[in-house]
Amino acid sequence: MIRKNILCALAVSLTLAANAQVSQLDINLKKVGAPLQPTMYGIFFEDINFAADGGLYAELVKNRSFEFPQDHLQGWKAFGKVEVREDGPFERNPHYVRLSEPGHPHKWTGLDNEGFFGIGLKQGEKYRFSVWARVPDGGRETLRIELIDPASMGENQFYTQNRVVVESKEWKKYQVVITAPKTDPKAILRIFLESRNGAVDLEHVSLFPVDTWMGHENGMRKDLAQALYDLHPGVFRFPGGCIVEGTDLETRYNWKNSVGPVENRPLNENRWEYTFPHRFYPDYYQSYGLGFFEFFQLSEEIGAEPLPILSCGLACQFQNENADAHVPVEELQPYIQDALDLIEFANGPADSQWGKLRAEMGHPEPFNMKYIGIGNEQWDALYLEHLEPFIDAIRAKYPEINIVGSSGPNSEGDQFDYLWPEMTRLGADLVDEHFYRPYNWFLAQGARYDNYSRKGPKVFAGEYACHATGKKWNHFYASLLEAAFMTGLERNADVVHMATYAPLFAHVEGWQWRPDLIWYDNLRSMRTVSWHVQQLYGQYKGRNVLPLTMNGANVTGADGQNGLFASAVQDGDKIYVKVVNTTDKAQDLVLNFTGLKRKEAVKGIESIRLTTDKLYEDNTLDEPQNIVPVKAGFAPESMEATAKGTAMSTTIEPYCFTIYVIQR
Repeated sequence: MIRKNILCALAVSLTLAANAQVSQLDINLKKVGAPLQPTMYGIFFEDINFAADGGLYAELVKNRSFEFPQDHLQGWKAFGKVEVREDGPFERNPHYVRLSEPGHPHKWTGLDNEGFFGIGLKQGEKYRFSVWARVPDGGRETLRIELIDPASMGENQFYTQNRVVVESKEWKKYQVVITAPKTDPKAILRIFLESRNGAVDLEHVSLFPVDTWMGHENGMRKDLAQALYDLHPGVFRFPGGCIVEGTDLETRYNWKNSVGPVENRPLNENRWEYTFPHRFYPDYYQSYGLGFFEFFQLSEEIGAEPLPILSCGLACQFQNENADAHVPVEELQPYIQDALDLIEFANGPADSQWGKLRAEMGHPEPFNMKYIGIGNEQWDALYLEHLEPFIDAIRAKYPEINIVGSSGPNSEGDQFDYLWPEMTRLGADLVDEHFYRPYNWFLAQGARYDNYSRKGPKVFAGEYACHATGKKWNHFYASLLEAAFMTGLERNADVVHMATYAPLFAHVEGWQWRPDLIWYDNLRSMRTVSWHVQQLYGQYKGRNVLPLTMNGANVTGADGQNGLFASAVQDGDKIYVKVVNTTDKAQDLVLNFTGLKRKEAVKGIESIRLTTDKLYEDNTLDEPQNIVPVKAGFAPESMEATAKGTAMSTTIEPYCFTIYVIQR
């Protein structure tokens, strides 16, 4: 039987060789390699491109607590007699509005809210309007709540009217569920003081879809959270990114401000509000409604390990060359305590100080956090001086926690070369590498991790994406090169333990950075080709690496390898062979399987192909299925594949990422 299989493999090889150049890929099934970590492929969230408010966080009202600092009514249009006051019921959100009788029977007092690029409504869907309110002088006041189209050609601007009766001198929360009678991506919320008996005070005005992800009242937009779940992520890094650092320390992301009652979470200036004057959004703030509790909860629900990143006391070094912008090392203790308290919030018992808050928020059981990152893209000795006391403190109190350090903002160079040995010296468990790089870089990096040290910290490829010169938008060819690069991550699973594409989200009317993994408007979302690449790696991750070579060498796109990149993994009796053809020529392949037991053979089950001739296009909101993977039996008509014993012949199309599913 063995002799027969060898002859079959030889016959396949000779037949193909007679017709064209054939790439022989040898997969050794006996020499099972490193396990792939559960965290291998994951997601990275940063509030850029209106990823939180106006994106994943399902709140539809902008500036709901009247706290935008330049203009407390930014996002609102006031009419009649409206006064902003600042002695409200929530200590960290003191502002509210008073609506008073307008002084004439034919005048009106009220507010319009524009939402985030409008308020998206779907016909038949239910929306929960809520508001904290009081009648300061006592009595009873009625608010009329409308969803409107100000440009309507109908008799009425409003789609629907609902009423809220406020009848207490004390602050109370009122709510009403509204059903949208039509679909409109650009609706406006209007609030009238209808009763006109006196004044009414309003604070924390909110509008949420009732149908959020997992039904949470302070929840996530369902289609966007579903897109994260469908990636099969192993790790979820949050909340950034550069917002961890802040343009200055006052505006860094402070996790303690993002937990507790949502009404009392203070507004924060977004690091990306002022960064790009060519794409400028002066109303870009963080409500902290999507806070650390929600991040942990979402991680749990999508099956990913949470990886929070905290400030190390350094503001963004790109934006602050003056050392005075940073916390002196001798004054770091409050920042270190923040890290220790976060671990207690995530993992502590329900009777501990921070574990008690977690339990009060609805999660008495620990989140079982295993990883924490300190600092984002910091560099040089200044970073090391700040990082070391964090590591010492965390190791002393929580030795089981894995600590992630940084290799700086570059994928190579002096800073990178300096920081890696220092991360080893300090005993970091993982090192976060970032690379937004062009075509040529990705084509040249197939063997990047083949020669990394197998001792010391592991790699976290924490932010990466292919950025083409002159084509800095999502398109297929860039995604194909990301797929090629990822074969090297997979092959080196003993070194690379985590990898996350970045950025994750972008609103089509509010983006500042591209490419991005998932795009959306107020009602629709689109999964890019890069999303499909990530999803395929997550779905066909496997458990252990299998050696795959061509002429004895790893398949890394090197000279003489015909532009091919490849890796193989084993998952029980399944074998996943991933091959990327980065050239414009179809290529004949032979997959040779060695190390089979006596009388054992392999057979092809299916192939999954991601390819197109539209190299510089992607999916769109109007055509979300423009370029998607195609599943087929192992012998789709275009592949002319055969499977005989220990060798399989096939043809991979030009510019194609294919996963071959083999059963032994």
